Amino acid sequence: MNKRKCNCCLCIILPFLSLLVGYSSPSRCPHGSTEMWDDGTCKTTIRAENEVEAHKQVNNYRFGFRKWKSHVTERPFEDRSDIVKELYSELNFVKPYTGSLVTCGNIIYVLLFAWWISLMYMLVSLLMFLTVIGVPYGKLCLKLSYYFLWPFGKSIQKGVMRVFFNLSGVIRNLKMGVRWGVVSQRRMSTYVWLFLGYPPLCVVHILACLISWMLVFTIPVAKMNVRTMASILVLSPEEVHITFPGRTKTLLCCYHAFNWYYYKYAVDGINVFAVNLLPLVIITLVIGYADEENRFVSSEVKFVCAISSIMPLSYYIGMGIASISAQSNFAVGAVVNATFGSIIELTFYITALLQGHHAGTKCYEEIVKSALTGTLLGCILFIPGMCMIVGGCRHQEQRFNSRSAGVSSALLFISVGGVFTPTLFSKAYGNLVCDNCSNIAFDHKVLNQCAMSCRPLVYTVSILLPVAYLTGLIFTLKTHSHIYDIHISGCQVSGHHGAVVHWSRWRALLILIVATLLMSACADLVTEHLKPILVNSSVSQYFIGVTVLAMVPEIPEVVNGIQFALQNNMSLSLEVGSCLAVQVCMLQIPLLILFNAFYDVGFVLIFSDLHLWSSIFSVILVNYIFMDGKSDYFQGTALVAVYLILLALYFFAPSPAGC
Repeated sequence: MNKRKCNCCLCIILPFLSLLVGYSSPSRCPHGSTEMWDDGTCKTTIRAENEVEAHKQVNNYRFGFRKWKSHVTERPFEDRSDIVKELYSELNFVKPYTGSLVTCGNIIYVLLFAWWISLMYMLVSLLMFLTVIGVPYGKLCLKLSYYFLWPFGKSIQKGVMRVFFNLSGVIRNLKMGVRWGVVSQRRMSTYVWLFLGYPPLCVVHILACLISWMLVFTIPVAKMNVRTMASILVLSPEEVHITFPGRTKTLLCCYHAFNWYYYKYAVDGINVFAVNLLPLVIITLVIGYADEENRFVSSEVKFVCAISSIMPLSYYIGMGIASISAQSNFAVGAVVNATFGSIIELTFYITALLQGHHAGTKCYEEIVKSALTGTLLGCILFIPGMCMIVGGCRHQEQRFNSRSAGVSSALLFISVGGVFTPTLFSKAYGNLVCDNCSNIAFDHKVLNQCAMSCRPLVYTVSILLPVAYLTGLIFTLKTHSHIYDIHISGCQVSGHHGAVVHWSRWRALLILIVATLLMSACADLVTEHLKPILVNSSVSQYFIGVTVLAMVPEIPEVVNGIQFALQNNMSLSLEVGSCLAVQVCMLQIPLLILFNAFYDVGFVLIFSDLHLWSSIFSVILVNYIFMDGKSDYFQGTALVAVYLILLALYFFAPSPAGC
């Protein structure tokens, strides 16, 4: 059906309705979603591979749901591109190849791996020759030593075992009892190999496998080492033949040791980088709780490990949220998003406030306020800016609905205004009413007394913001869901009702719970080892809060936004930051106030002037950038430049009093 201009009342008032629900219409995107106009009704058309993925994409356009890019279902291998198929190759088939094998990646393999693997094979070969009985395996090690120096373009094939005697010879040897001696000799040779030769080679291959896997782009080297241990070294020496690719059954055939596209590689739906960082969580917990007195590991190292451990855990939590939401109805999805969507930040904020309360210092409260402000600045400036830069490099100019983007930024302005209302109240009437309760140098009891007159306003704001958030959820998901009629087109949903998901709902829920518990432990270590960082650091505590503590947990969200931008879906890229910022203002801060009401940790919702004007200026700038509905790398550079300027301001700002 041809597109035509829509003049219906519904489409005219839709931007104003979006002000209440935070909804943003998608841009015209051939790869992800398009806008359609049908019978006067506004429709959003999305493309999906199956029903579960379609449900996930629908949730991406709904208010309150965190945007998630990665697939929650297993994509059919035969439908994937040749580049992706190459990533999952098991290196056991021969393919026609006419290019040069002398590449930078292969040369790097020689410098990083080949020489010491080959040297170890030569040493084991010498050991086998010394045993005399293990000579066949010594010859095999010599051949493999030569192979691993430059394995590219050569293949290891499984041949037929040599026949050591004919039938008549067998009969004669049976009579003479020689055959059993031959069999016994072969068994002894195998035992010598299993006890003396195979173990050190396994250690070498495991070490090479771990190093190459952690480097990600050298995963073919890891596969080559695994296949050698599992398939080649367990064969008889007579069965292993090293030659150029032929028709015989191939055990190992590698052409390249390096592939840039391995950043797309996934294990059970989880990106390889998140998988590689997961062992860091275990290491962090071990060194953090086993070495409490910092005898073996310094407090600074523990802090870096703990803050880095938050990145893979946040990725797993995001994957779990997306999996449950995609397989459940809207109500369940909304509850899961609202419950676990902010769990990462809230866990750190609450543990930091408790740590500061027990230590009797207001410094941790200022760190929490800096982290809250840093999250807002990152969501408003850095995430949209990076998306515009990366998307603008691939697409010369990207378009999005300026009215919906303006509505989202206006909603963000309202949220930020609500959060900073007590601060403005303190600035206007501090001397008369609050008695300068923003002065953190006061004694804790005095501060609580002078803040009592400000708390009714704080409680009022903390009630109104979640009510607005809940109203938007009900409006979007229940009462007026028909307004956002999302049409699924160009996919095979009907044929994939039985789509295989990476994680079932119960498995995703279990992973969410475990990841949340691990997150709590890591957050506790971060706050416990934060004090030495604050004391020994030469930069302002403001800077540490708005950078490290604020943006490290949001790295998976930044990656999601960039992936949307690369697919020319700038609307969702912009919504990634807006959604995070709205959740910070409408959920996280009210929950912190609620926690403080039940367990007084001295958290007062009064920010410094630096936080106040930085946030307001950022929202005004974003409103100006989004006016024309177009984006390019220059506008993104402007947003990132302003973000860096504000970071410089925080870097040179004096530390808050009491820190």
